[in-house]
Amino acid sequence: MNRFGPTTDARLLPLPQQPATVPWPTEEWPRGELDPRVDRAALDRLLDHAFSEPEPEDLDRTYGIVIVQRGAIVAERYASGVDPDDAFLSWSMAKSITSALVGILVGAGKLDIGQPIPIREWADGDRRAKITIDQMLRMVDGLRFREAEHLGGGSVRYYAEDESDVIPMLFGAGKDDVAGFAATLPYQVEPEERWNYNSGASNLLSRLVSETVGGGETEMRAFMKRELFDRIGMKTADPKFDAAGNFVGSSHCYCSVRDFARFGLLYLRDGVWDGQRILPEGWVDYARTPSPQSEGTYGAHFWTVPGSLGTFYCSGMGGQRIMLSPKLDLIVARLGKTAPHKVAAVVTLCKELIDAFRPTAGTS
Repeated sequence: MNRFGPTTDARLLPLPQQPATVPWPTEEWPRGELDPRVDRAALDRLLDHAFSEPEPEDLDRTYGIVIVQRGAIVAERYASGVDPDDAFLSWSMAKSITSALVGILVGAGKLDIGQPIPIREWADGDRRAKITIDQMLRMVDGLRFREAEHLGGGSVRYYAEDESDVIPMLFGAGKDDVAGFAATLPYQVEPEERWNYNSGASNLLSRLVSETVGGGETEMRAFMKRELFDRIGMKTADPKFDAAGNFVGSSHCYCSVRDFARFGLLYLRDGVWDGQRILPEGWVDYARTPSPQSEGTYGAHFWTVPGSLGTFYCSGMGGQRIMLSPKLDLIVARLGKTAPHKVAAVVTLCKELIDAFRPTAGTS
């Protein structure tokens, strides 16, 4: 049970604490020794394949992989020509960053996710005006949004341009005001009736954060830097804004692999960083609790994996991943550029990388 969102019967594994002997990676990532129970040869084979040249047919290009266990980097590799500080586009992993920004404001007492989200384009009496912030975070808002079919096994099929909502929002008529475009999405079903992946909701949530902070793009950038990025050492973080001054919170934040791993560590450590609570107590549990409508696969702007490791993760187009396993105190961050119909191979790679650490379960 968590203090946000609906009560469910999800059994959440406890989140591990940072080992007392391991420094927080605010400035530099500490290095750790690979646990001897991990099959190093098997791990190397997986990484060798991911970074083989020419690029492997199943994965296409992998820019970098960072593996963190017990708060320290234990494996790291990059493609030829890629530097550890090079930043790459998050795509939909930005949604999880947007969720964190909402959480920070909740912790400050400035937002209540149980309240309807204030959308200025929706007049009094509009059926959409009853949709809550929580329902948008869990993507059970009931709005029509056409983005992609999730085909199982990690594969997705994106809708063609003439039937898509995400393409015109990000690259067409809506690109100069992504939240304004999202506000035009029609009511389709009652909130809570179904789960539907909705990048438009993420952009409305991002605008809500900005409006709550006040001061437009300048103050939103300062807020993101001051309250999140600087506090956990995400020096390469570069969020992108549209012409209307909206952070494109559905899709557009550049970071290095190491900095995305830092964001993952914040969530694996229950929103606490070096003794300071950044996210309100219970927010990470809220994010990793699957909504019943998602059939166990989606929480609040985080994906979830049913199973013994308690895995939850950030996901973006192209095979961007930050995989978090509380049971193993493990982070696997992967950035690359993989064709949508091949993303199942990235899912398999991440699963096999995590499985290599299964022998370390339950011990420090």
